[in-house]
Amino acid sequence: MARKTYSAEYRSHLVSLVKAGRTPESLAKEFEPSAPTIRAWVEAARAAEAGGEVVDKDARIRELERKLKQVEEERKILKNGAPAHRF
Repeated sequence: MARKTYSAEYRSHLVSLVKAGRTPESLAKEFEPSAPTIRAWVEAARAAEAGGEVVDKDARIRELERKLKQVEEERKILKNGAPAHRF
């Protein structure tokens, strides 16, 4: 199952609603993301404001999946394509 991704504008809008006093639970009922997801976005925004590093988990997962696919392809090529040499 693919993970649902949301635009930065959408995340920013929901974060601003939380900062304005709405709860993540009330927003989760009205919008699609879950309350824990909205809380994570709020925490990431707070870390960014405090100068901390923000990790985009979805981008990191995509990057790791791409690297895994590349390594699996390389392994398959090495396993099936290269004959053993005797010296």
